[in-house]
Formats: sequence, C-alpha cells, structure tokens
Amino acid sequence: MLKQRSSGILMHVTSVPSEFGIGDFGPTTYKFIDFLKQAGQNCWQILPLNHTTDKTGHSPYNCFSAFAGNPLLISPVLLHRAGLLTRGEMAGPPSFPADKVDFAKVERYKHGLLDLAYRRFKERPLPADYERFCTEHRVWLDSFAAFVAIKRHYRGRSWSDWPAALRDRKAKALGAVEVELADAIERERFLQYVFYAQYLDLQRYCHEQGVQVIGDLPIYVAYDSADVWSNPEVFKLTKDKNPKFIAGVPPDYFSKTGQLWGNPVYDWDHAERTGFAWWMQRIKHNLLLFDLVRIDHFRGLVAYWEVPAGHKTAIRGKWVKAPSESFFGTLFRQVPFAAIFAEDLGHITADVREAVTKYQFPCMRVLQFAFSGDPKRNIHMPHNHIANAIVYTGTHDNNTTRGWFENEMKGPARKRLSDYLGHKPAARDISWELVRVAMSSVARLAIVPMQDVLSLGASARMNYPAKATGNWFWRMRDGRLDARLAGKLRDLTATCGRL
Repeated sequence: MLKQRSSGILMHVTSVPSEFGIGDFGPTTYKFIDFLKQAGQNCWQILPLNHTTDKTGHSPYNCFSAFAGNPLLISPVLLHRAGLLTRGEMAGPPSFPADKVDFAKVERYKHGLLDLAYRRFKERPLPADYERFCTEHRVWLDSFAAFVAIKRHYRGRSWSDWPAALRDRKAKALGAVEVELADAIERERFLQYVFYAQYLDLQRYCHEQGVQVIGDLPIYVAYDSADVWSNPEVFKLTKDKNPKFIAGVPPDYFSKTGQLWGNPVYDWDHAERTGFAWWMQRIKHNLLLFDLVRIDHFRGLVAYWEVPAGHKTAIRGKWVKAPSESFFGTLFRQVPFAAIFAEDLGHITADVREAVTKYQFPCMRVLQFAFSGDPKRNIHMPHNHIANAIVYTGTHDNNTTRGWFENEMKGPARKRLSDYLGHKPAARDISWELVRVAMSSVARLAIVPMQDVLSLGASARMNYPAKATGNWFWRMRDGRLDARLAGKLRDLTATCGRL
C-alpha cells in the first residue's frame, strides 16, 4: 500500500481561507492544491467530510450521517459558475473572523445562499446526472433526506423524541411525511448532489496535480443520526431505541477519567450475521472518495470500550471483543486491496497489534509522543519507527508542535528532545525541527499539520479530545502560503528522499 517514500499536509477543508467564513470546495482550495504541488507534497489529509451539527460543536466525528456530506463545504463561487447563484446574491458577505470559523454565522449566511440555489435549480428540468446520483445513492440518501427534513420540522428534536410512528419508521407515517415535506426532502437531496459533484471535481484536480487525498472514517456515528434512525438493528439499543451502552475510551494521555463519546456501540453479533453489510457499504463509499482512508479508533474493530448508558465518565466501562477476523476476512474478500490504515494510538493492546501486523495495515507514529517513557520501547521514537507507517509531528487531536513545546513539554522529556536533536531548540524553531525529524523517518509516509508548517502556537490547535466545546474552529489566514514557504518545504522533502 505504502510503496514509496512520500509526504503530505494535514489540513481540513474548513481551515482553508475563503471569503465565505469557512473553507469549501471552491477556488481557494484549488490554490491550496497548487501550493502542495509546488511544495513537493503528494498527499493531502483531511478530516471527515460528513454533515456536522451545532449540537455536537460541529465535530466532524459526531455527525448526522456516515454517508452525507457537509453542505457548509459547498462553494458559492462554483454555484455561481453553474448558474445557480448570481453575482449580486454573493456580493457583500458578512465580515467573518480571519483565523477561525464562526459556525453559527456561516450557517446563517450559507444556508441562505443554498436556499436560493435550490429554488433556481427547481426552475430547470432535472439533469440526468441528478437523477442518476439519487438512484445510485438511494440506499442512504432517501433516509438521510427524510431525517433532516423531519428534524427541521420538529425544530431540531432528536429522532427518539419524534412521534412514535416516525421514530419507528412506520410505513404509513413515512409515506405521509414524504408528501407533506416533499420539498424539504428534495432540498436535502439537491445539497448532497451538489456536495458530491463539487468534491469529485476537486478530487480529480488533486489527481491531475499528483496529489492523493487521505480521508478519515470515524468508527462511531452519532446517536441522533440518520444511520441509527434508519438502521437501529446495527446498534445495541433498548426496545424503546435508546442506547444500552455508550462508546468511549478508558483513562489515557488525554483524560484521567477517560473519554465518554456519547455514541451508541455496534451490535457486532447482528453485523456478523448480515455479513457486515452496513459496514461494507460504508467502507466502499469512503474508498470511492479517498485514495487512502484512516480508520479512526481502529482498535474498536478488535475490542471496544463499552460504558453502560447513564454513566457520567468512562471509568466503569469494560473491553468487549469484536469479531475482527470475520470482519477483516469479509472486507478483503469484497475489497481485496482496501487502501486503509490504522489509527492505533492510545490504549493499544497485543490483540490490536496482532491485527495490524496480520493484515499489514500501515500504522501511525506521532513525534509528540516520542520523548517520554523508555526510549528503547517507545514506538514513537524515530529510531523505533517502521517502514509501513505514517509519521506525524502531531495529529488534529494534539496541540500544535509549538504549543506542545511551550506549554506541555516538561523536565525529562524536554531534555530528551534536546539530546535527540543535539541542541536546545528555540520555540520559534521547534516546529520545523520536528518536521525535519518526521521527513527523515524510515516511515514511508510523513504527514505534517499545516499549523506546524506555519510554526503556529497553541491558539491554532484544532481539537482538545477531552473538551466538548471550543474545537474545530482554526482557519488559516489568507496570504500565508507563498513561493518561499513552498520552496523551503520542497527542499526538505527532496533532501529526505520523499520527492
């Protein structure tokens, strides 16, 4: 899978500069891809593209759907080029913050534009590719569109609080809703059609520029999602369709009480009986969108932390085994060369390591984890890296490298870093010091967060795993990417044999 040395940048679409308050699939992202090519980078890693919600702080890991895309990523400029918006309708957008996403403000503005585009779309004959899209994606699209329309009709209430006939998807109730909310349902189909059309055009451009797109598949879905509403049998739910158990992780580096994520856990017995049909559909969907897919919390496919519903922390959970051999056997029969890799961070046990090794999944190494503990046994230490791995200075869950160095690195770990580098690094230089270490690693793929390329501090951090709010906001200021920076990154990439 990872056949040659290469490198890339981690930056979510939302973080790309744009006049519309959030990065999208429009011209500024095409310019970012041009920068990657100029800088000698052949991979762009992004976070999940799924439909986010303000109820979960717009976390891309806690979404309305495992299949539907986020309409906030639709480009108004491209809608204009398609004749669905006028210049006047796009003129004079609100004043948005330059270095963070104001999601509430963006939602109000963009959904106004999307409403205009939808009304104009309805005035035209339906294009053949729209009907083809709706047919090809019917297995998830129809239930998702109905879910969003019904949720809006009931002012955002969770599907578990809808009238029982709708909650339980009774045919008569669904039929009535499809008539009553027909226009709202069609709007959601339209938004998904536009989302995927714009994304696939961008993906093609990436490939033309020699850039592969690395996606991210969150292992869990939100309880209040189209997936759970339309496929309750896939999850461990009570007769009233409430979660029996909640997903999370035990205490670790990020939290002393563990993390309680709030997602329902899977009914793996049901999954195995049905040939993992829902999972196979989901993975195949992602492999059409991305050249390489990271399985977030990979260990949950081997054994997962299950906490009884109602608990306030994750401390009293327990490990439960998943049918990993049956699952991966099914996957590789259906997709023999599935381009996926394992997020194997946190509490990783021998059975997870065995699965990663047995199926030859590339694994992850993170330099911010390298300088604590026993240097002979710490797998993140550069001299312990392996070739079939992706090395990061840090991930979206880490501080920026400069923020980590200035605020988190203490005592022995700081000394070990200095000893490893051969000198005491300055805060202004530490990001590129670790970029060089990552690029020099034996790991075949090196990925660097954009914040580290820009030497940004803790204020540019993307996510605090133990915090429910204040995440996912960071946005790169316009004008930060230039030929000098591209040349600096390209030279280092070439020096380390990754061009």
